[in-house]
Amino acid sequence: MSEQKTTAKLKDKWRQKKWYVVVAPGAFGNVEIGKTLSDDPQKLVGRVLGTTLYNITEDFSLLHVNLHFKITRVEGDKAYTIFIGHDLARDYLRSLVRRGSSRIDGMFNMTTKDGFKVRVGIIALSTVRTKSSQKHSIRRLMEDTVNKKSAQFLYDELAQQLVLGKIASEIYNAAKSVYPLRKIEVRKSELVSTGMPQSEAAPVPATTK
Repeated sequence: MSEQKTTAKLKDKWRQKKWYVVVAPGAFGNVEIGKTLSDDPQKLVGRVLGTTLYNITEDFSLLHVNLHFKITRVEGDKAYTIFIGHDLARDYLRSLVRRGSSRIDGMFNMTTKDGFKVRVGIIALSTVRTKSSQKHSIRRLMEDTVNKKSAQFLYDELAQQLVLGKIASEIYNAAKSVYPLRKIEVRKSELVSTGMPQSEAAPVPATTK
């Protein structure tokens, strides 16, 4: 194939592509989180896009929270997504660790009321160095709180609780009686498997700006 024909073919393929607006799920206000290009809307299904919680809430203090969404369906020029997890910026995590204190990490599995399975990583920072027995007690409190909260929420509700720091606050209030803690964060979450279709679950109030 000549160079001219190859160039013409590439131009034709590019002309066939169109832009689609990517929309966050209802729990995140159905806001636009970006645009993506494709020559076939079905090729968009399964594509993952990222943004920050700041871009959704316009709260600058949440700039370090990275959100991940996967496109599940396309209607017209809009691509709709499901929340598949989050993580905290590395620079932010590094800023939490201080000399003379301890970092306690835990990884736990959660199952929501509508059957979604989520894996979460939690980090606790103490004011001073902690003993192994104290770390064990704090991890147990983390796990107990995670199990209790996951049974109370639908998946979209849990997503809000995770990224807005509400579950971290619950763990902090429970764990501070064991040992003086400076900070607790849900540093990451990951959707492992889905449960009841979101359309069959009760609607969740949006995260507002």
